[in-house]
Amino acid sequence: MSVQTVSQGPATEAGTPRAGVIGLGMIGGGVAVSLARSGQVPTVYDIRPDAADKLAGVPAPVGSPAEVARASDVVLVAVVDAEQARTVLLGENGVLAGAERGLIVVLLSTVAVPVVHELAQACAKAGVALLDCGVTPGDKAAENGLVAILGGDETTVQRAMPVLTGFAKRVVHCGPLGAGMATKIARNVITYGTWRAVHEATTLAGAAGVDPEKLITVIEEADPEGATLFSWQRQRLAGVAQPLAAQVARLLDKDLAAAQELAGQLGISLPLTDVTRAHGPETLGAESGKDA
Repeated sequence: MSVQTVSQGPATEAGTPRAGVIGLGMIGGGVAVSLARSGQVPTVYDIRPDAADKLAGVPAPVGSPAEVARASDVVLVAVVDAEQARTVLLGENGVLAGAERGLIVVLLSTVAVPVVHELAQACAKAGVALLDCGVTPGDKAAENGLVAILGGDETTVQRAMPVLTGFAKRVVHCGPLGAGMATKIARNVITYGTWRAVHEATTLAGAAGVDPEKLITVIEEADPEGATLFSWQRQRLAGVAQPLAAQVARLLDKDLAAAQELAGQLGISLPLTDVTRAHGPETLGAESGKDA
């Protein structure tokens, strides 16, 4: 999967597409605020009539997603799940009910990749293009601080770009339709998997009598930029990891065996550690003698 990175550009040029936002929760509300700050005051909709009351520069919601579509060239959909996305796009007063041919829908909600293709097919029948666009970090949405993780064809991406750069600090075009959602889902695997790893590590340290805050201090001091997280994968991508893989696999096995032994003595379960040790050679590319 190729990745194209597009840096932020001007968002207030003449002819900038009209923006709409559906769903004014943390993500959608923040996106609407950022667009307004960028000079692209969006037409908005939310099931709560007062949803925009505390959103700086954002007007009151219109009556339906269809009204947003009629007033917009690019509609950003920031609802909770796939069912809500279907409702706001395909419902009786949904986006497609008010859409003219050429409208672009940008799906900000995290849904399964097959749902992206399902919704794209429904949109295409109405002459509407759909882009999948995972976003992160959600708490920076109102500060023009999101990274937009985009999937879709290049022509549609470029047409939507003035709106995307109106709320995102960085737009990363990851590939065709579905690629943005796949990248966001993969990012979430890292997030939640890391949380689990930290949980197991702090539980182990705590059971051994170590203040978990001391562990945090050690990690932050030893790796202040978090470079370790991607260090091995970067070496694999650069083609320089393979000569070291067998040696690192032995170290991984030795170190995680020690963690398992300590956990057994303390009566602690470390399921992620168990899986990581079992799949160590595969993780490191040492199993087959080939790098991935």
